[in-house]
Amino acid sequence: MLLDTHTLLWFLNEDANLPPVLNQQIESADNVFVSIASIWEIAIKVSIGKLTLLTPFESLDSDIAASGIEILPIAFQNTIIYRSLPLHHRDPFDRMLVAQAMAYSLILVSRDEILDAYPIERLWL
Repeated sequence: MLLDTHTLLWFLNEDANLPPVLNQQIESADNVFVSIASIWEIAIKVSIGKLTLLTPFESLDSDIAASGIEILPIAFQNTIIYRSLPLHHRDPFDRMLVAQAMAYSLILVSRDEILDAYPIERLWL
């Protein structure tokens, strides 16, 4: 599984926006990843005041690790896939998540239905 940015934040914060069944699937999955692109997106949004976290940004790394989630780096091959994607979605962070989901055959856990336009498996309940 590859968690979208909102999914990661809702999971870490036990937010009611994340369906309980989906929360349970994330907890029981063998491999759960979050892209470094999502961490970068969070850093940008926190720094410009578009996002307020419940805990300090600096603790995000340890919070992710404590949850058993692995941070997925951006590989050069991911950028090659990124370049070939049609512009169904203009958000550069989400497009990178699509590229990584394609590259590593990961299920993207996101409520963003526009991502269904890409050849990936998206999970939301």
